Amino acid sequence: MHDDTSETEIKLLLEAIYLRFHYDFRHYAPASMARRLSLAMRRFGCRSLSGLQERVLHDAGVFPELLSLLTIMVSDMFRDPGFYRALREKVVPFLQTYPSLKIWVAGCSTGEEVHSLAILLQEEGLLDRSLIYATDINPEALRKARAGIYELDRMAGFSEAYRAAGGRASLADYYTAAYGSAVFDKALRKNIVFSDHSLATDMVFAEVQLITCRNVLIYFDRALQNRAIGLFRDALCRKGFLGLGAKETLRFSDHAAAFSEFARAERIYQKE
Repeated sequence: MHDDTSETEIKLLLEAIYLRFHYDFRHYAPASMARRLSLAMRRFGCRSLSGLQERVLHDAGVFPELLSLLTIMVSDMFRDPGFYRALREKVVPFLQTYPSLKIWVAGCSTGEEVHSLAILLQEEGLLDRSLIYATDINPEALRKARAGIYELDRMAGFSEAYRAAGGRASLADYYTAAYGSAVFDKALRKNIVFSDHSLATDMVFAEVQLITCRNVLIYFDRALQNRAIGLFRDALCRKGFLGLGAKETLRFSDHAAAFSEFARAERIYQKE
């Protein structure tokens, strides 16, 4: 799917999705979007993107499944442990100076990282005075995030990352194993508000001290990256923190001057 015709068909399909369902994928990275649409064509048995567009527009059951294919529903707890160690050791001392905290986890997917953050805040004595907004565009991802139930066979890897991130207990202290699943303590979610929010179309909804948006910007083109980072700039209070993924940077953003590098290796920035 790399010729001009395919590019045109992709644009038409994404425009149709926007007009019909109000999900805006028009500024997602083209190569990544082409791969996911190829997968969708195979999944729905379509020989062309035009055929996929017809299915999406005329078969009510297709779009919810397509949405899951177009959004990345893969995450891990304490992914990139050095990021969480830097949060704990370098950012938390600043956060402890606030009487109350608002935190935004943008693109929370199925919730692994927001649960990681809740555990870290609990261990640092900050969870009770924190309000965490966990947002995503995918309702199925938000449903799983709200439930806090993950496959039990993933816990060994999560536990290893938790220890590497400076965890102060055992990850098993935070979940109950049942029927092949790990059910995380609902007390971790008592201060988390799970909400639908699109970085492509929605606006800022709160002033916050910390934003994490990790491994999301890599799926956007430059224009959408700038829009999202502009939202983060506007949402953060002065001297607030922004954490990105290991392969993401503000260096080429239109808003780079609004931030300083706080922990360069861990991609943590501070608003000027």
